[in-house]
Amino acid sequence: MLPSGPPSSRQPTPDRGGSDLTANAATVPSSALDAEGLAEVRRIGSADLMVGIPSFGNAETIGYVVRATTAGMVQYFPDLKPILVNADGNSSDDTPRVAVTTESPDYLEKVILVSPKHKLQRISFTYQGTSGKGTAVRALFEVARELKVKAMVMVDSDLRSIVPEWVELLAGPILKGGYDFVAPMYARYKYDGTITNNISYPLTRALYGTRIRQPIGGDFGVSGDLVNRYLELDTFDELTARFGIDIWMTHSAINEGFAVCQARLGAKIHDAKDPASDLGPMFRQVVGTLFKLAGRYEDRWLRVRGSHPIPEYGFERLVAPEEIKVNHAKLIDNFEQARLTQGDAWSQMLSAEQLERVMGLAVDGDPSTFHFSSDLWIRCLYDTLIAFHRPGADHERLLAALTPLYFGRTAGFISDTLEMTTDQAERVIEDQARQFEELKPYLMTRWAAMRARGQPG
Repeated sequence: MLPSGPPSSRQPTPDRGGSDLTANAATVPSSALDAEGLAEVRRIGSADLMVGIPSFGNAETIGYVVRATTAGMVQYFPDLKPILVNADGNSSDDTPRVAVTTESPDYLEKVILVSPKHKLQRISFTYQGTSGKGTAVRALFEVARELKVKAMVMVDSDLRSIVPEWVELLAGPILKGGYDFVAPMYARYKYDGTITNNISYPLTRALYGTRIRQPIGGDFGVSGDLVNRYLELDTFDELTARFGIDIWMTHSAINEGFAVCQARLGAKIHDAKDPASDLGPMFRQVVGTLFKLAGRYEDRWLRVRGSHPIPEYGFERLVAPEEIKVNHAKLIDNFEQARLTQGDAWSQMLSAEQLERVMGLAVDGDPSTFHFSSDLWIRCLYDTLIAFHRPGADHERLLAALTPLYFGRTAGFISDTLEMTTDQAERVIEDQARQFEELKPYLMTRWAAMRARGQPG
């Protein structure tokens, strides 16, 4: 441990059954906060507003995030008792030290010309349990509950575009508007956020009818009431403990009846990842969590038709996101190699028609000519969701087999949008999201048949 100096519209939804996940459902895990950390938190006593930063090996970037968020708490909420908390994954660099020593609160007060009512506290600790972002976030929830905060703002530790206003944008709807969950809205380059664009956004929209554009954005505002509910849920598991945490937070907030909105944060500049090289494990953790929660909350999404926008907070900014490089050819190669190795798995999870379409996709030496349609992708994803809930399904094998299909769809999206601006590509993403809604009857019909027969429809 490193120390340093309105009503909600929630209507609680009870835990749902009706899923073959019951036997595998996670119990509420033991504390991610060790005894030393708990003692330090109890020494502080209480806080009104908390910024939580999960980290691992982010010494080069976390200092800027700390400066921006501490300035935001002091500038926009000078009457509240603030605290910044870093939950670190046992970094080998100086991440924890940087988190608590970067510029004193007194210095910040001089820079922003605001004298806060309460002294800003900063602490850093190493969480315990499964190594992963989700465990770090759970430790932050435990701190927030212990301190009885009114609002918690969670931000990633690799951000290079965060400004003090983000704290107001993520906490303001909670403290002033009665919301419980604030998701981010970013301007992102057309090939940044491929899991979001092809899975988490359109599936959140089609399943639950809620248009949250960045459901796994990493930067959120959470009310004290929602923090308490998160810690009560029994759906937190090994996938959630890693990169499944963001979609778990978003879908749990929606389905447990909490008031949700979005905040316009401008551009997101961070350590972006190439989907061909870096996103395989993250993909499986995000999608695995999403699929499991679809089983838990099936009685909700089976009733949903269409979708609706949710409130957006903050000024709409005209910003140009930072371009990122993607390896188009490697994505196609990953997909093509899988056709040689995943045929058996695909035959068990895809309908005969979709399998034939996948195996028949043309691949030549020019990546720009490769096409993997949104219609095919949506049907493959819906087929896999159904197969995932078959009694005795091998979840790891299914997610591993779905990953190269995701690579194929990502490559197809790149081919379709090579000559487009980011704004034009965004319209393609929106068109695909509408297709997810239009094809939901395909999912529902096959889901009902699977439930009736205990096997994929």
